[in-house]
Order: sequence, then C-alpha cells, then structure tokens
Amino acid sequence: MSGILSPNEAVKHADTVLASKGRSFHWARHLLGQKHAERATRLYAFCRYLDDLTDEASSTSVARTKLASVREEILNGKSRDTSLSDGLALVRECGIPVGPILDLVRGTSSDLERVCVGDLPELIRYCYRVAGTVGLMMCRVLDVESHSAFPHAIDLGIAMQLTNICRDVVEDASMGRRYLPATLVGDLTPEELIHPDSVVRSKVSAAILNLLHLADEYYKSGEAGLCYLPVRARGAILVASRIYRGIGTALLDREGDCWSNRAMVSAPQKAFLSFTALTSQPLKRSFWSPTAAHCAELHAALEGFTIST
Repeated sequence: MSGILSPNEAVKHADTVLASKGRSFHWARHLLGQKHAERATRLYAFCRYLDDLTDEASSTSVARTKLASVREEILNGKSRDTSLSDGLALVRECGIPVGPILDLVRGTSSDLERVCVGDLPELIRYCYRVAGTVGLMMCRVLDVESHSAFPHAIDLGIAMQLTNICRDVVEDASMGRRYLPATLVGDLTPEELIHPDSVVRSKVSAAILNLLHLADEYYKSGEAGLCYLPVRARGAILVASRIYRGIGTALLDREGDCWSNRAMVSAPQKAFLSFTALTSQPLKRSFWSPTAAHCAELHAALEGFTIST
C-alpha cells in the first residue's frame, strides 16, 4: 500500500490491523484515553507491518530486499508506503528513538533463515529484539517519563513473546523455525515438532512448561513497572498482560499440548480476567509506587546490548 493517509484514515487503517491481528491488544486498548489509544493502535500497525515483511514475503530474496529498503527509509525518516509513513510520523510525534526500531527489524530479519535456537540467552535476545523493543516504544507512546519504567517494559514484551512461542510451536515449525532452545529439546528439527511421536511430544511439552514458567517471571517484572505509567494506561497494560498470561495458563492446563488446537482466551474469559485485574491490583501498593528494584538477572542475556530509550 502506498500513499499518505490523513490522520483519521491512518487511525482507521491501524484499527483494522489491530482488530484482525491483535485481538488481545484491541480489547485492552479501549481502557486508554483517546490520544494514547490511537497512538498505541498506530504503533501496533507499524510493528506488525515490519514483522509481516518477513512472514508474508513471496520469497526470502524479496524479503531481504524489502527489509534493506525499509531500514534505509527508517534512517531517512520518510517513506511512500502508507503503513511505514504513518509509523515514522508516530516516531516523530512521540520522540521514539530509532535504535529499538532497527533492533526490531534485525530481529524480524533473523527469521528469514532457518531457525534453531541454541540456548535460553539466545532466545531472550531474540525476544528482546522482536518484542522488548515494542515495550520501549510503547513507553514513548504513553508519555512515560521515568527511565525506571524501561526495563519493566522490555520484560513485559519478552514475556508476551515467550507466550507466543509456546502457543505457536507448530505454526512456527511449518515455516522452518524452532524457537524452543536446544538446551531444552536437543537437536530436534522444526519438522519433527509438527507431527511428533510420543517421546518428542513429551520433551516438547516439558520445554513449553519450562518456558511458560520463565515467562511468568518476566510478566511479574513487567507488571511491577505499571506504577511508572499514566494512571489510565496502567489498567490497559495490566489487562493486556493478564490476557496474554491467560494464553499461557491455557497451555499449562493442557500440560503443554500445543498440537490439539490453538490456545486462546475467549471473550468471557477476557472479561473475567479484566474485571479481576482491575478490581484487585489497584488495591496493591505496587500499582501506585515502586516496591522493588528491577531484577538485573532478567537482563543477563542482554549484557552488551545498546538499549536506546
């Protein structure tokens, strides 16, 4: 899609993308005020556009060419592509640093190769690039002023990506990607994950449970940073976190079975999780003020990264 959209058209286009591809976020964003809701919706559409350059390309070579072109357009701050142009307008409007955007592009570019993750640190670095960076950008979108919020925003992004990986094992494997670390599943090929025998199924299920418990540590850290957000935004981000955690809970209840059907949270479950979160968390001191320093161990795998904020 090419051309420049008016502000209203840009928001409408972004909302269509969010409603079709990010239903959990679409639900939660209604808790935001209009300005932040529109910005968050546009940010999702922008990041989804960058991600889809890899997943929806007709070939690897086409994707590489497009990603290289997009990287230059990001550095130049202008584009004739509708989605990218509006994303860059949002970057200027919110003062989003270019570093996290380029890290996101680097992360999506890595999916062009056959993926077989070696260990947990490698997986966490990947999750930072494709999702932790989005947490950083969201801080700017929501007018977060405290730099203390940034590590927690990264952690919430990592947690959600770990959940995605556990839910989408088969879908990813069909594209030649095995994000489950070799330290948990050995040298299994992506193809072996699609129709596993009982031994492989048991090993993969155990790995999923392991990663879901790890994700929970990142969710806890992510939610510990809610106090740095504008008050209304705290509820929206909390609800998004709890709904995504709900996907993990569904997988835990199925003992890591990712083959039967896609784990999801139904509308009634979303309503219940939202109500429970919004009526319980505001009663806790951590919702209003910091109660503990960020756990540096959660970012051990990111040592040496230049994290722009």
